Amino acid sequence: MMTEGNKQLHTGNNTMDGSGTDGKNLHNERRDIIDGGQDHHIWSSPEGGHKIDIGKQIFCNRSLNMRNIVAVGFDMDYTLAQYKSETFESLAYEGTVRKLVYDLGYPPELLGWTFDWNYMVRGLVLDKRRGNILKMDRHKYVKVAYHGFREMSKEDKVATYGSTLIREAFDEPDYALIDTLFSLAEAYLFAQLVDFKDNNPGKVPDGADYSRMYKDVRAAVDLCHRDGTLKQMVAKDPRRYINEDPAIVPMLKMLRESGRATFLVTNSLWDYTNVVMNFLCRPRSEDDCSALSFDWLKYFDVVITGSAKPGFFHDEIRANLFEVDIESGMLLNTDNGTPMAQVGSTDIRLPPTKSNKDCRVFQGGNVGHLHKLLSIESSSQVLYVGDHIYGDILRSKKVLGWRTMLVVPELEKEVELLWEIRGIRKQLQLLRSERDHIEDKIHHLKWSLKFKGGDINKEELSSELEKLQTEREQVRLSHQQAQRECHQLVRF
Repeated sequence: MMTEGNKQLHTGNNTMDGSGTDGKNLHNERRDIIDGGQDHHIWSSPEGGHKIDIGKQIFCNRSLNMRNIVAVGFDMDYTLAQYKSETFESLAYEGTVRKLVYDLGYPPELLGWTFDWNYMVRGLVLDKRRGNILKMDRHKYVKVAYHGFREMSKEDKVATYGSTLIREAFDEPDYALIDTLFSLAEAYLFAQLVDFKDNNPGKVPDGADYSRMYKDVRAAVDLCHRDGTLKQMVAKDPRRYINEDPAIVPMLKMLRESGRATFLVTNSLWDYTNVVMNFLCRPRSEDDCSALSFDWLKYFDVVITGSAKPGFFHDEIRANLFEVDIESGMLLNTDNGTPMAQVGSTDIRLPPTKSNKDCRVFQGGNVGHLHKLLSIESSSQVLYVGDHIYGDILRSKKVLGWRTMLVVPELEKEVELLWEIRGIRKQLQLLRSERDHIEDKIHHLKWSLKFKGGDINKEELSSELEKLQTEREQVRLSHQQAQRECHQLVRF
């Protein structure tokens, strides 16, 4: 899924809709039909309907005139590079558990724990102080709450989050938002530790309350990233951890052939970026993922690694910009992107470009450097694609006014799930309508009993009222059960 501000687009394979490159809009209508007992998605277009894969659909409620866009940029991790949750997230989980045990003093029992990568999704909120996991609606009302893996009763939920005069803001430091796919493993591990502490209070480190345990989990995750535990394993076998996407190279070619500049801004450093982009952009005929080259740089004008987003998007932040020698990985000083001569030398050292033509690779800097390198005159001329709602999208949109797209790969699964539970959703709608209809009758009867004169049969009306109240309770219980079934299917 992609969004521009609060406008939304979706593509399951993280490819962009190229129909807007000439400024034209294609208006298509999708409908669902049943054919021979099987459900098919049909696309109605001037060329006629045909079956399509739901993962390749684009959902859009605002079109963007690409004539105004002169540069298109991408994040790398979880944007161009979609990691496999069953392997990559499990790798992150296992590394975090080992850090907790061997570095932070947690009991060895944790080493036998496993990770269910299907259990959680982004958008959840962790109550670090109470050890709860919350699912909220858009108005910040708690709809579902779990303490560890135990679902809280409605009474407990209301007593904890709905009985105060001042509403919770659900912000730091007491709460943590699970807003990246990297956070799923740590959220699951936190829930496990909450249950472990409740059942084995003497086995956690002294003084470790729920907040301390979350802090330890975060520290262990940071250790995994700092010591290269995760990225070294990915670099050894990218195919095991990253999904191959044959649409990436054609998309980049299309953008460059349209005359637009393309750039990559990632928090990953050059060595890891080169490994991942080689895997994504290599010819499909090449089975060897370990062979590295710089051919993929021809698809970009500028590559910025180690960008330290979201701070990168603040032009006033004085971050040094270094040029990367792609052969050695060494950093060369620059003056806002302009090469500088080294001490003791009269020559300006330029990193070798070879087959990458005019693409230059940097580390650090800020968005002002990027605008200068691409000769951007207006920030509204930039379209940026990322996966982090705060680190990529909101900061670049609000601070700079960039056009933005948000990649949400989970949307594909959610759309499929909504289709699968359409029967329950229809039942909920009918039960709500029936309940409202009964409520109207009850209010009318109560009004008649209270205000009408002696020309009515109060005994008959009272009997009818009692019957309707019984029906209402039955409908309420049926609605509650159907809603519970729906919540279980889309629990998190």
